[in-house]
Amino acid sequence: MDMKRQAIYLAGDSTVANCPKHEAPMAGWGQVFQTFFNEKIIVFNEALGGRSSNSFIEEGRLRTILEHIQPNDYLFIQFGHNDQKFYGTEPYSTYQYYLSQYITGAREKGAHPILLTSVHRRKFDKNGKLENTLGEYPLAMIQLAERKDVPLIDLWSKTKSLYEALGEEESRKLFTMFLPNKHPNYPDGIEDNTHFCEAGAYEIAKLVIEGIKELELSIGSYITD
Repeated sequence: MDMKRQAIYLAGDSTVANCPKHEAPMAGWGQVFQTFFNEKIIVFNEALGGRSSNSFIEEGRLRTILEHIQPNDYLFIQFGHNDQKFYGTEPYSTYQYYLSQYITGAREKGAHPILLTSVHRRKFDKNGKLENTLGEYPLAMIQLAERKDVPLIDLWSKTKSLYEALGEEESRKLFTMFLPNKHPNYPDGIEDNTHFCEAGAYEIAKLVIEGIKELELSIGSYITD
């Protein structure tokens, strides 16, 4: 008898999302996430560029996920980059308020919410240390996870360690960077310190997988490595 596939739904921004072909090789980590699991898991990447925790809800995207999510499925929630923008939220008030709607919605459906702090942008100081460009949003999410007893994967800390271990120059390989006339999708060149290339997306996805193992989530038994 064929066992029902367990689903992982991803809600997030462009650092998670499936990027369109005309932006290749730009990729969010969610774009490659399925490759880490066997056939018992199906990943639905609902993340979309430019979305904040509130705009994702206002556009009905969370509602659509909650209409489909089943008991024992997972909802991974990663917002913060666009919550900093004018249409976004404030860390310890509206950000936590909107994140709580994802948590409550998943739990009401018998699903498991997982919070993920935002990935760092690649911005080094003169001492080779990463600068925090994300304000209080990661700490506000960590606080909320503790208050609501939600498992948390701290990508904010994990990406800091990864980028600093690689260093300012080597970490460029994780991101979408081309000189002019080196890639047909970027004839004028691109120097993007936020969005990953496919190789970078794999490295970030590995950090998420590491977090799943650390939390000993049930879906860890379906990881293929």
